[in-house]
Amino acid sequence: MDFTGKSLLITGGTGSLGKALTKHVLGEHPEIRRLIIFSRDEQKQFVMAQEYPLEKYSQIRFFIGDVRDKDRLTRAFKGVDYVIHAAAMKHVHLAEYNPEECIKTNIGGAQNVVDACLSTNVSRVVALSTDKACAPINLYGATKLTSDKLFIAANNIKGNNPIRFSVVRYGNVMGSNGSVIPFFIKRKEIDNILPITDRNMTRFNISLSGGVEMVMNALENAWGGELFVPKIPSYKILDVAEAIGPNCEKPVVGIRPGEKIHEEMITPSDSFYTYDLGKYFAILPVTPNWDLDEFIKEFEAKKVPHGFSYNSGNNTNWETVEGLRSLIKNHVDPTFSA
Repeated sequence: MDFTGKSLLITGGTGSLGKALTKHVLGEHPEIRRLIIFSRDEQKQFVMAQEYPLEKYSQIRFFIGDVRDKDRLTRAFKGVDYVIHAAAMKHVHLAEYNPEECIKTNIGGAQNVVDACLSTNVSRVVALSTDKACAPINLYGATKLTSDKLFIAANNIKGNNPIRFSVVRYGNVMGSNGSVIPFFIKRKEIDNILPITDRNMTRFNISLSGGVEMVMNALENAWGGELFVPKIPSYKILDVAEAIGPNCEKPVVGIRPGEKIHEEMITPSDSFYTYDLGKYFAILPVTPNWDLDEFIKEFEAKKVPHGFSYNSGNNTNWETVEGLRSLIKNHVDPTFSA
């Protein structure tokens, strides 16, 4: 994608994916005119600014603001060409305990981003979803499903505006804040005990670089209204524990409220609108505002069978214990050893 003379804004830009996107964009697209990091945590911005000093990275800007504040968003979006919406309340148990706060950020914030984009000259928007938005059983997932619907439906109210809204949905990002791998590594250091929620539990796995690649693909290729899902491997929680601490104690502690045994990304009900694009699946809007036949031709898209589902338990691609150890060393902790 050519960023020459363009501006990109990332909401939640100080998070794990936001920082990975920043590294990618500044490394691969130095021709970008401006990269704006929009977030509400001044300390994280301060720390990130030390890594990207203006003397070396003249394109970067740090913008304090909250997605709950539409006026602040609208001001930030002026002169911006592309928006990646990564800001969210993400921790399941915190959302359950603070439901109103989660709703304000994940739903109200999403609508504010949509409105601010429509009232400025933003041309492309990619919103980050989560596997927990698929058939949600917790509040976090329910708010992200609502957010997904808001961004997809925004394509119906844009009028003659050429803006395109799309969504990317993927599983657990390896090594991201609060995820199981760094948690297990820390517990191994503290007490050699790795708590297992359920022995049958599985999860999807994607690296930060894989997440970045997917977002950039959507930013460049989306027609508007697609919900992209990557084809990625799964892992068994017992294999993760074995990869990190083969000699650790592994007590079964039970699943937490709002947690699934297997993560889902495409349900059988989604199959009626889901197409295989090769590297990704795309759940298309029920009534796209573009020619479906042309889309199928452009991407050589193939309709999935009715009743098709995609979850971490029925996946055909699995990480191994040794493969996980290699991935942890390459993507999470270069000093790691089992």
